[in-house]
Amino acid sequence: MHLSEINVYPIKSLGGISLKSSIVENRGLQFDRRWMLVDERNEFLTQRNFPTMATIRVEIISDGLRVSSADKNLEISFKPNTNETASVKVWSSRCRAQIYESEINEWFSEILNANCKLVLMPEEARRKVNYFYAVHRDDTVSFADGYPFLLIGENSLSNLNARLETPVPMNRFRPNFVVSGSEAFAEDGWKKIKIGGAIFHVVKPCARCVITTIDQTSGEKQSVEPLKTLATFRIPKRSVKKKILFGQNLIAENAGAVLNVGDEIDAIEINQNKRVFDIKL
Repeated sequence: MHLSEINVYPIKSLGGISLKSSIVENRGLQFDRRWMLVDERNEFLTQRNFPTMATIRVEIISDGLRVSSADKNLEISFKPNTNETASVKVWSSRCRAQIYESEINEWFSEILNANCKLVLMPEEARRKVNYFYAVHRDDTVSFADGYPFLLIGENSLSNLNARLETPVPMNRFRPNFVVSGSEAFAEDGWKKIKIGGAIFHVVKPCARCVITTIDQTSGEKQSVEPLKTLATFRIPKRSVKKKILFGQNLIAENAGAVLNVGDEIDAIEINQNKRVFDIKL
């Protein structure tokens, strides 16, 4: 098995970037979801309510980020030129963030046709993962929904697409890591894996939402797919909340490793009890 894609999403819910290599940090890959748009109540914005966010492209440049939407471009420094901070909310968790200057906020507000602000998660911020799934007591996460890394197997998507009238691309699921050479949904049974020189704990399946129905190029909601089809075979029979699961959330054993596309992937611990789907794949 090999690592076929490395993706980061610097500003939460905006366009992603495919990389040849990246550095593993405790709260996620370097640059991944360290920035976020928030509303007037300092609560996070996503494609769930603003599908247009998918169309805003993001690049990493030497001294910051460059964002673009249609013919409008903006360069953003890695750190705000203000001293303003706020407690921002992602789902049920809060952390302290730095707020960018008004001209940057106005640019995004015009694009989304809604008042919003761009914020940065500073290095000293500590947003903890759900303690129930944490591997280490101090495990943290960026502005990602809940966990530092998301992994999906290429053949898991192929299995889904074989069931769909119109196949969907991998970018609908916004993974950090894509695996080639594994069986469909093999990741469901992994407990610990090695990617290149890094060790990851496979802690929790990823519950999918309406973002998977949004075309990541046009920003348009295409249909009820792939959620409708996923619901026929990716809801565990014993599930109480009936969440649709696709992909696996990871936590790194430690930070610092550099990962490269093409790195070998080894499943070093398997837990067959994690295979919670009774339907034959």
